[in-house]
Amino acid sequence: MPSKKLKSESSRAFLPLLSLTFLLWLFYRSVFHFPVWFDETVGKLVFFALPVLLYVTITGNRKIFATFSLTKLKPGLLLGLAIGGLFGFAGVSLGVLSRGGALTLAPYYMANWFWWELFLALLTGFWETLFFYSFVMVAVDERFAHFSLFQRVLLVASVFLLFHLPNIFARFDLSQVIFQILLLFAFACGQALIFHQRRNAYVLVLVQAIWGMVLLVNF
Repeated sequence: MPSKKLKSESSRAFLPLLSLTFLLWLFYRSVFHFPVWFDETVGKLVFFALPVLLYVTITGNRKIFATFSLTKLKPGLLLGLAIGGLFGFAGVSLGVLSRGGALTLAPYYMANWFWWELFLALLTGFWETLFFYSFVMVAVDERFAHFSLFQRVLLVASVFLLFHLPNIFARFDLSQVIFQILLLFAFACGQALIFHQRRNAYVLVLVQAIWGMVLLVNF
């Protein structure tokens, strides 16, 4: 009986809370233009972490926080480094091709901005993994259990993309928007598949941070 009650409360709370969070996030992105460091430290704390905490409080669903269990830390970081390294290699290769085959070797880790940007990238990975995968995907798996894995992955990736559209349109020219949308959607699908297999949030945090740094350095 308790499990049925938990599932019922989760089903009722998920879509309204997700919709309200999106509308508030859209308003925040449209009206306010704070620096990146503020968005990543305060903005996403408010709009991504607090809704998750509210959802867990309402439903009592502990599966969300279980994805950040300390027992998953070491294997998650090791796998995240491995997958992030592959993504990094692919990103560097694309960067080389975009420069006509010119390979530039630079000790970016010695630059003043590098460690600050890495810190922000890790924060981004943490907040977005918590919200889009530990929360949204766990809830989607329960609320839409009758969907196939393919359908659930597409649904989670679509939510991920929807929340990022305001930033894409604000930062890129129309000629680049389609490429950015396809790239982000493909990345979200990959992250969702990894999460489905491992249920380990640390993997996704590190993969997203590395991928973000590769894009920053090479593009």
